[in-house]
Amino acid sequence: MHIHGLIEDSAALANLCARLSQKPYVVVDTEFMRENSYWPELCLIQIADDEEAAAIDPKAPGIDLQPLLDLLVDNEEVLKVFHAGGQDIEIVYNLTGKTPHPLFDTQIAAMALGQGEQIGYSNLVDSYLGIQVDKGARFTDWGRRPLDKRQIDYAIADVTHLSKIFPRMLEKLRKTGRGVWLDEEMERIADPKNYHNDPDEAWQRVRVATRKADVLGRLKALGRWRELEAQGKDLPRGRIVKDETLADLASNPPKKQADLGRVRGLSAAWAGNDIGGRMMAALAEAKPLSHDEMPSRDERKPALGKDGALVADLLKLLLKIRAKEINVAARLLARSDELEALAAGQREGLPILDGWRYEQFGRDALALVEGQLGFTVRGGKLKMTRTEVPS
Repeated sequence: MHIHGLIEDSAALANLCARLSQKPYVVVDTEFMRENSYWPELCLIQIADDEEAAAIDPKAPGIDLQPLLDLLVDNEEVLKVFHAGGQDIEIVYNLTGKTPHPLFDTQIAAMALGQGEQIGYSNLVDSYLGIQVDKGARFTDWGRRPLDKRQIDYAIADVTHLSKIFPRMLEKLRKTGRGVWLDEEMERIADPKNYHNDPDEAWQRVRVATRKADVLGRLKALGRWRELEAQGKDLPRGRIVKDETLADLASNPPKKQADLGRVRGLSAAWAGNDIGGRMMAALAEAKPLSHDEMPSRDERKPALGKDGALVADLLKLLLKIRAKEINVAARLLARSDELEALAAGQREGLPILDGWRYEQFGRDALALVEGQLGFTVRGGKLKMTRTEVPS
């Protein structure tokens, strides 16, 4: 494989992207910093196919990233491969308003191949290539320049290793017929809605123990205010106001700005500064949360009752057994809330009752709920057995 090293000029990047745009897939990784900012600071982009690899410096003066962004979000002929790519995808979305597509996430693929629910990159490399990843540069300040050769080599190795692993995973998926299992998951993580930070929905990330419409209305107003302040100042939202303070202010709103100086989690300066004034204005404009916006109660658990809860537990046991039998991560087959809904009588809108999930698990889960399947112990091992249903 030809390693280009660090690309810092537009012509070299355009030439690289022109070649990669003719390939069936590219492997992508990023290095970024976000500890002290709202928006992740993109510091390095690594990209490879099966023949060449490079690191791209997005901070290089005058560099035009457009050919790379076009390759990632507009070229539908090239598959983009990531490992646990959520934050990488978010960065591309922030730059373009689009997500890489089509895409393939090797961490999710590993779930279908029985390698656990969240296998780390280092363990994946070790399992496929027998290589111990150098973790020495993991805590590099990627925003500092210049980057030395060891840092660049470390970063590029992420995509060179993955470019060798991806074809092997793909072959395993083809041999086992499990590639189709991943289509839905890959489309889900490619959905741009996952990466859009809507200030009007920011309140939903704050835990508050109430369903009072007036409190939640104030929390929504405060969440929007904090999100806009954090975006405008490019600071982590917790640096503006911590979640617990926001929840306290929504539950016990101050009558006037001078009262902010006595709120735990705020400094005395809030009693008279501009940001405190903007917070009070947000509170003054808050309206009770509308009926349509109220968080839905989790009706499933109360509806289950004691017997239903036991059925749900049996379904979870069946899931554990079936996942082990077919060597797949249980979370790829079903989620706990689906099992509880099935136990409570729901039959519509459940992924486990459709497609490959039904074939691999849902059919037996339904049979268990309807009394056609049971557990038995044979030779000290737990087995499933069909039961006679009285006519």
